[in-house]
Amino acid sequence: MNLFIFNFSMKKFLLKLSFYLAAGILLFAVLGSFADGNTDDNYMHFAVEKPNNIILGDSRGSQAVLPSILRNKLKQKFDNFSLNVVQSPYGPIYLEALKRKINSETKNGIFILTVDPWNLSLNNNVKSSKDFPEEHSPLKNMYSYDWSPNYEYLLKNYSRSWFKIFTEREAKGRSNTYLHKDGWLEVNVDMQKDSVAKREFEKVDIFYTDLAKTHTLSQMRLNSLEETIKFLQPKGTVYLVRIPASEKLMKLESSYAPDLNGKIKGISKKYDIKYFDFSSKAKDYMYTDGNHMYKESGKVFTAQIADSILLNRGNLK
Repeated sequence: MNLFIFNFSMKKFLLKLSFYLAAGILLFAVLGSFADGNTDDNYMHFAVEKPNNIILGDSRGSQAVLPSILRNKLKQKFDNFSLNVVQSPYGPIYLEALKRKINSETKNGIFILTVDPWNLSLNNNVKSSKDFPEEHSPLKNMYSYDWSPNYEYLLKNYSRSWFKIFTEREAKGRSNTYLHKDGWLEVNVDMQKDSVAKREFEKVDIFYTDLAKTHTLSQMRLNSLEETIKFLQPKGTVYLVRIPASEKLMKLESSYAPDLNGKIKGISKKYDIKYFDFSSKAKDYMYTDGNHMYKESGKVFTAQIADSILLNRGNLK
């Protein structure tokens, strides 16, 4: 009799437990379905269809190159698969992520690889690949790149409360950093002169000045850039692009990596691809913090990239 009562109570407990588990799973599934460009600065990279035309790089590229402008100019859809200097420098992890991201059937694609000294550098203390900063990037732990909603991403890489996904969704208003479905990271900040100067001081005089003391241009990263080119060339046309920054940061970069342009030109010659170097045109654009191009300048800059591609193809009149 006691055994019967125990079994009955256990079944009742398990039934209640399964109900609560099912309710919890359903709740998280519903909350996750609201994930969008407000969720964080990376989610949408993993929740759209696989592209045929792609932009690679770090945060300088993620903000300065607008796929919508390229689409209008070149009549093809683009995806900006640039994250930031910690998560997407050129290396084996970024290359493997690219292989999962891109449409495997791509032919006649256009690939814009943006370069700067920082996404081709390594900390001097790094002795092996397991110490690379991108080891902690979502590019390392993600396998699905075209699920929407992408619960794999949310479970592995979203550390905030899932209720934030719902309360901060795009329908309530776009965040100051909004990741569009095409991968462009739109940043809206105060562009008053004093605010820009403060951010530039923090970014250039402190962050990058300190970075230059502990990092060195890396042959391994240059080799990975070449491996990326070799992977993409059978699928279409590769272009290398140097994105400028403020004059102060460009001066620091020239001191830090005076041979960078020579190395990139050598790579472009080796693989018979075009290198569009805009590093001498720093004065032509506005920057939010000395490093990242202001979105209005990004529109102009992207149009210039498109015109350079059209001119190279002989299609610009």
